[in-house]
Amino acid sequence: MTTTEARPTDRKPPQLVDMSWDPITRIIGNLGIYTKIDFANREVVECHSTSSLFRGYSVFMKGKDPRDAGFITSRICGICGDNHTTCSDYAQQMAYGVKPPPLAEHIVNLGEAAEYMFDHTIFQDNLVFVDFCEAMVKATNPGVLARAERTEAPRGEIHGYRTIADIMKAFNPFEGEVYKEALKVSRVTREMFCLMEGRHVHPSTLYPGGVGTMPQPTVFTDYLSRLMRVIDFVKKAVAMNDDVFDFFYEALPGYEEVGRRRTLLGCWGAFQDPKVVDYRYETMNTWGKAMYVTPGIIVDGELVTNNLVDINLGLRIMLGSSYYEDWVNEDPFVTHDPLGNPVDMRHPWNQTTVPVPQKRDFDDKYSWVMSPRWFDQRTGDHLALDTGGGPLARLWSTALSGLVDTPYIKATGHSVRISLPKGESLPETTLEWRIPQWSNTIERDRARPYFVAYAAAMALQFIEEAMGMVRAGETKVFENYEVPDEAIGCGFHEAVRGVLSHHLVIKDKKIANYHPYPPTPWNASPRDMYGTPGPYEDAVQGQPIFEENGPDDFKGVDIMRTVRSFDPCLPCGVHMYVGKGKTLTTLHSPTYGANHG
Repeated sequence: MTTTEARPTDRKPPQLVDMSWDPITRIIGNLGIYTKIDFANREVVECHSTSSLFRGYSVFMKGKDPRDAGFITSRICGICGDNHTTCSDYAQQMAYGVKPPPLAEHIVNLGEAAEYMFDHTIFQDNLVFVDFCEAMVKATNPGVLARAERTEAPRGEIHGYRTIADIMKAFNPFEGEVYKEALKVSRVTREMFCLMEGRHVHPSTLYPGGVGTMPQPTVFTDYLSRLMRVIDFVKKAVAMNDDVFDFFYEALPGYEEVGRRRTLLGCWGAFQDPKVVDYRYETMNTWGKAMYVTPGIIVDGELVTNNLVDINLGLRIMLGSSYYEDWVNEDPFVTHDPLGNPVDMRHPWNQTTVPVPQKRDFDDKYSWVMSPRWFDQRTGDHLALDTGGGPLARLWSTALSGLVDTPYIKATGHSVRISLPKGESLPETTLEWRIPQWSNTIERDRARPYFVAYAAAMALQFIEEAMGMVRAGETKVFENYEVPDEAIGCGFHEAVRGVLSHHLVIKDKKIANYHPYPPTPWNASPRDMYGTPGPYEDAVQGQPIFEENGPDDFKGVDIMRTVRSFDPCLPCGVHMYVGKGKTLTTLHSPTYGANHG
């Protein structure tokens, strides 16, 4: 968005340099971040996010047997494929009119809880925290490291490290204690996942109508014994993250502006309550609010809605800077939802994907990612929602709604309280995540270990309820169904890094239209037809640069921290251009930037 405020008069003449990081390979498809940085005034003045790979799932799903959708769509992602299978099954269950048995729901919830614990841990501790580890801080902000060496860690009695620098050292890649321990934890949590869903990360036991997992008591006790082994690691992780992130705010005044954007968060909900969910569209508002992670859309700190019907009807897939033909002149697949509400032509149910390959042009079309938006009926705005990396939106929405109240998790209206039992060395602990002042890089990262704790706490409840059912002889895990000639369905779930929806249209017992929308298209979207930048672009553009290096040896750590805070899909490392960049302009004008966005 452009801004018209005058910049402070003490600004120096700008020194603009082109800097690009392409590909950042943590996304299926190549993510590139292209920036213009003003080194004189230490800020990013422009950012474009681009993806240079077309996938086309929505094209080749047409004509397939809808029962195959979960297996096919799990291949969309090599790290959270199970989230796609789960979401696809939710959409199919709506279309087929089938409700899985309660024990099957618990098994799915247990698998998804293990996935959140696995993925968030490996991403936070082995990828995100590399940007905050001793080696990186030494290379980019040696003054901050010197201060960290003199600063006692406030929560040392929990995690065992004396200074902030000691924590940073523990996260050094391949050598640090926590870095190595996180890899072991990710192995244990992956084993927990496989107990429930068969195979990581493309499940072999999840189907519409239920699961193929044999509900023997040992399956649940094996899961529980592993969960108890990692409980203390989770408590320590929260304490270490809080210590380091609080320190960054103190050591670098103004760091809250890094990656800060207007609070526009979306969460589609996770963990179904088997006692309430029936997958009927007509009751979606009721069972959506019964989810153990509450769906919601938050605008400027206000909960606009937590009604999944409203959320669904507000979805709009926009073009603008994407390499596709528009479909608004085609015939709609769905004119009204099952409640009789009109469905927009830009809704995923009505989308047609027609790719138009072309040269990248930042003034026109520059990405294969479309621009999902949510239409706010109160204002008429198409909102570029982000997921806050997943956990930030989930915790914020759950906290504001105040609906979740379980033995281990309580949403208070302004916070989420998470109770974890006594582990091998640490006592029973209650953690409290409080709604922060900002939607920024640090708060996206801070929320992640809290949500690992949340998933661990919910897993305890699911395992207790599942074992109670097995002991009572309730072992049914599958319900039969017929594929109808014609039907529509939608699934709403949370992939690890945020909102995930699958929209399905069936005609003649085959898929007529299918559109999965994972979190990365929301976060990585380019400018839409109204010129509104996507969340990566918006969060990076205008942010200050705190790195002490100049253009010649610039690492771009503040920019990378921002992009990574959104958890861009595949954790496969980052390739970056570390040349000297291209100097664009050096202007000597005191009014530069007065009207620049």
